Amino acid sequence: MSRTIVPADFRPARGLANRHLQTLLPRMLPAPRLAFETEIVNLPDGDFVELAWGRPAPEAADAPLFILFHGLEGSVQSPYAKGLMATAARLGWRSVLMHFRGCGKAPNRLPRAYHSGDTADAYWVLGLLAKRYPHALKVAAGVSLGGNMLTKLVAEQGGDGLDLAGAIVISAPLDLAASADALNRGFAKVYQRHLLKDLKRKIAAKMRLGPLPIALTPHQLKELDTFWAYDNEVTAPLHGFSSASDYYARASAGRLLGTIELPMLMLHAADDPFMPGDLFERLPTPADSVRVEIARHGGHVGFIESRHGRPSSWLLRRVARQLDDWASAGPATHWPTFVASRSDN
Repeated sequence: MSRTIVPADFRPARGLANRHLQTLLPRMLPAPRLAFETEIVNLPDGDFVELAWGRPAPEAADAPLFILFHGLEGSVQSPYAKGLMATAARLGWRSVLMHFRGCGKAPNRLPRAYHSGDTADAYWVLGLLAKRYPHALKVAAGVSLGGNMLTKLVAEQGGDGLDLAGAIVISAPLDLAASADALNRGFAKVYQRHLLKDLKRKIAAKMRLGPLPIALTPHQLKELDTFWAYDNEVTAPLHGFSSASDYYARASAGRLLGTIELPMLMLHAADDPFMPGDLFERLPTPADSVRVEIARHGGHVGFIESRHGRPSSWLLRRVARQLDDWASAGPATHWPTFVASRSDN
C-alpha cells in the first residue's frame, strides 16, 4: 500500500457494518439544527449560485472559514451538510455551503445545470471569499460529487492557485464511469433510481419552459433509467461533451491524484456502493500532499460508529480533528507535520 494511502481508524457500530445500512443510517438519525442565511452570487455567464451561511457566525473577520461543496442533488438541508457545518461552527469556524446551480431554493436561469467536473463556479466563489476574508485560514470540503469536483479544481489550480490551507474530500466518485457501472448493480440501483428521479424532475421542468439543446421528448426523458443513459442524453449535450464516455473521462478527478500540491485529506470506504471496491487500485498513486484514509466499512458518506452506547458519526469526529490540526499548525507547516506525526493505523 502506498504511504499516502493508509487504513482509517473507523470501526462500525456493532451490527451496523453492512454498507447499505451505513449509507442510509445518517439519513435516519437526528441531524443537528443549523440556522443559515442565503446569499445570491451572480456568475459571469448570467446565472447564479446560492450560498448558505451558517448562523450565528464568528464576529472576527479573520475567523477560519469552512467551505462545503455538496453531493449530487444535495443541499444545505442534507444531513451530512448540517453535520459538517455544525461541527465547524462548534470549533469556532465560519461556515458556508455553495449550492450547485439549481440546487438551492430557486431554479437556475440557464439551460445548463452542474456536473461532477464543473469547477468554474467553485473557483469563482473561492475567489470571492478570498477577497472578502483575506486574512482567514480557509479549508474546503467536498462530499461525493462535490468531492470529485474539489479534487479536480485543486489539481487544476496547483499549490498556490487557491486561497486554501487544505481540502477534505469525502466519498468521492473519482472514476465516474466505474461509479455509473457500480450504481447499476444490485441494491445500488435503488440509489440510482432515487437520484435520477430528482435530476429528471428538474430537467422536465426546464423543458416545459422552453426548448433545451437536447434531442429528447418528455417521454424519452422519463425512460432514461441509468446514469449512462442520462449522462449521454442530458448531461453531455447540456455541458459541451460529445457523450457520456467523453464526460466521464474528462470530468473524473482520479486521473489527477498524482499532480495535487495542496494538502488534501481523502476519506473513503472500501465498501462504498457508489463505486468499485478497488477504486484506488485503478488510479495513479496520490501525490505526497494527499493522505487517503480507507475504511473497510462505512458505505457512502456513512461512517456510523458507536459512542457512549449510541450511534454516532465518525466522519464528523475525523473532520473536526483535521480542522483542529490545520487551525493549530497554520497554513505553512500543517500537512507535512500531520503526515509525519501519525503512524498508519
